Amino acid sequence: MQIVGPVRDCSDECERILRTLPLWFGHEESLLEYARDAERHSTFFAMQDGRAVGLVTLHEHFPQAWEVHCIAVEAGHRGQGSGRGLQAAAEDWLVNKGVRLLQVKTLAASFPSEEYAQTREFYRAVGYLPLEVFPELWEAGLPVLLLVKVLRSTA
Repeated sequence: MQIVGPVRDCSDECERILRTLPLWFGHEESLLEYARDAERHSTFFAMQDGRAVGLVTLHEHFPQAWEVHCIAVEAGHRGQGSGRGLQAAAEDWLVNKGVRLLQVKTLAASFPSEEYAQTREFYRAVGYLPLEVFPELWEAGLPVLLLVKVLRSTA
């Protein structure tokens, strides 16, 4: 597996990957928005045999505080290290830019979902800590969990 990025002109590849994950990205409007966002944010791809199998899109809020806006690995490639590889490459790139704090948002445990339980476990495994739950940040009935990670310093 190889990580490439940041790349531009990637909304088609992003959309293709997200469409393999309907249990996470099943709302058409949101899926298309994530694909469009890949064009304007820093996006990295996990490549296998010359084909994109995963992506991470990063959003800058402040020079030292960024967000994982979207991370996804094609359904047939989950559990093979692509997500961890994308996370590690993103962190390395961000640390080299002087970034100190990385956040990610996902559905909270109070929303019953096996898929999002897997998502929360992934984030825990790569070092994120839960910070706060926002009961209606996205919309009523979709409690959002904010997780944060302090990045290592190059100094």
